[in-house]
Amino acid sequence: MDKEKHFEEERRRMVQTQLIPRGIADESVLEAMRKVPRHRFVPEDLIESAYDDCPLPIGEGQTISQPYMVALMTECLGLKGDEKNLEVGTGSGYQAAILAELSGQIYTVERVEKLSKRAGEILKALGYINIQLKVEDGSEGWAEFSPYDGIIVTAGSPDVPEPLAEQLSEGGRLVIPVGGCYSQELVVLEKKNGKLERREVCGCVFVPLVGRHGWEK
Repeated sequence: MDKEKHFEEERRRMVQTQLIPRGIADESVLEAMRKVPRHRFVPEDLIESAYDDCPLPIGEGQTISQPYMVALMTECLGLKGDEKNLEVGTGSGYQAAILAELSGQIYTVERVEKLSKRAGEILKALGYINIQLKVEDGSEGWAEFSPYDGIIVTAGSPDVPEPLAEQLSEGGRLVIPVGGCYSQELVVLEKKNGKLERREVCGCVFVPLVGRHGWEK
């Protein structure tokens, strides 16, 4: 079995053993998880662990999230296929790729230039043309292209950053880990009549969201 066939089989196994048994049921999300080559987004020395049931370090004190958490947060957005979405925390670029499979246009912000550049190169090599990247304080969002149908934050915040709430469209959803530096609650906020309705999903652990509306460095 060549390497790509091996990794394709690993993705199928990941979906069958890690995602479906935990309740991920959106078939479009499952198909995206089967398709996107997660091993392309991890450091070379961790490539054989790319489909393990855990987050992995990607350098600069950041991680690529556990596959289940990527699938869960994506499913929470309730995507239909043509949405304009904002991602806060590009990291490896993997979550952006999953979103790009399921959306019209993705805008993704990362404060660490090295990570953004590497993610951009990988996403370009994989042929994604509906992803736009920016190096900036992600807690400020990306006002230029707002409002967004969905916003996903891949870092833990002490509260919901006000700019993100403002940049969410009516009927849109914001998925964000909220809590302390070392543990958070995954929260889904849906904007209805200009107000955010909050639903708590599960406990989680993310690296801190550093920025003006997040944690200090």
